Amino acid sequence: MGQAVQVLGAALILVAFVLAQRHRLTTDSVPYLTLNALGGGILAVVAGVDRDLGFTILEVTWAVVSGAGLVHRLRPGDGSAR
Repeated sequence: MGQAVQVLGAALILVAFVLAQRHRLTTDSVPYLTLNALGGGILAVVAGVDRDLGFTILEVTWAVVSGAGLVHRLRPGDGSAR
């Protein structure tokens, strides 16, 4: 798959990481989890298409964990979505 797609996925994850390290996002915030879920999802697809098993496992896990956190934050009645 094109390197531009790979760079996009990596950039989304890295932007979230840098913003968290600079205390601009918390690791349980909706923007942080969204960036991680999207970036991990993109990279999981790339890894799957390229048949790279280790990378696929890493990125699918990254996307699923981030996605689960996002669903939890956005669940009605949670009262803590930010």
